[in-house]
Amino acid sequence: MATTSTRAAVIRGITSCVPARRFDNLEETTGFDKEEVEKVVRLAGVKTRHMAGESICSSDLCLAAARDVLDALEWAPESIDGLIMVTQSPDYFLPSTACLLHRDLKLADTCAAFDVGLGCSGYTYGLWLAAMMLQGPGFARVLLLHGETPARFASESDRAVALLFGDAGSATALEARGGADGKRWWFNLHTDGTGYGDLIIEGGAFRDRFPADPRKYFVHMSGTGIFNFTIKRVPPLVESTLAASGVGKEEVDYFIFHQSNLFIMRHLARKCGLPEDRIPFTIGEFGSTGGPSVPLTIANGNLKRPADRSLQLLLLAYGVGLSWGSALVDLPPGAILNHVQLPGAGDTV
Repeated sequence: MATTSTRAAVIRGITSCVPARRFDNLEETTGFDKEEVEKVVRLAGVKTRHMAGESICSSDLCLAAARDVLDALEWAPESIDGLIMVTQSPDYFLPSTACLLHRDLKLADTCAAFDVGLGCSGYTYGLWLAAMMLQGPGFARVLLLHGETPARFASESDRAVALLFGDAGSATALEARGGADGKRWWFNLHTDGTGYGDLIIEGGAFRDRFPADPRKYFVHMSGTGIFNFTIKRVPPLVESTLAASGVGKEEVDYFIFHQSNLFIMRHLARKCGLPEDRIPFTIGEFGSTGGPSVPLTIANGNLKRPADRSLQLLLLAYGVGLSWGSALVDLPPGAILNHVQLPGAGDTV
């Protein structure tokens, strides 16, 4: 997709959610040499991760986040016109996870609810979809949920992923913006399906339902392939989005990266000429949570928020698919940013 724009929606609130179980990579990792663990932690930047127990799904994390943001905004369930659930770790093959969340949130039967099967790039795609919905008649409020539990499909014996992933969910409450407001959001969304094998779970779905090799039930990542893809695709993504919007780098308050790997993010910052003091990092505390790392970082990145103006955010998401996307959006000074944990290490809400 060429860079496109929509009439801006309004972000009224974002809540992120993680499981209570906090895993310390340096203190709790077994099966790898201590020096090897220290090297991975130093390069990837993942010191601790929040990991879901067997009873926790991405929907549970998103449900807790959604309840929090709706309560904070005092939005009645019947006022929600659309629910988008972005995930690649659904509760079931069918029905869609969005339908389960629709049930649990007690939304009206006039509310459109559907899943989007994207991972690392999913938040930028989801925002674009929500903004498009809110441009038309009949949609005044949309709830965008994005949740993943990648720690549950990472093999503890796989050095490429064992210390990397954490689990998280998020809820973003969006509202239609008044017609007199001329603000626009800018998006740049891309796909290269030839790289599908660089980040994949080969077994369990209908292409290979019951593989003989149990390793196929876990995620496989080509570190070299993902690194090369990221370094090749993200810098042009930054440049093309800013060029199309007419916004200079100095006008962007924060560049919110998908929290993939600390070494990669710092390399991208240098390559793109971005100051690190405008790039929040949350990977050290939460690990790489996939696509939800973007809203998680907005909510937990200690953003300095002026009382008299919106923040200009450039969201940058990239990974499994291979898929990548950007969103240049504004965050109003009154938008609620919250973070919650599930009530117990193995409990659902």
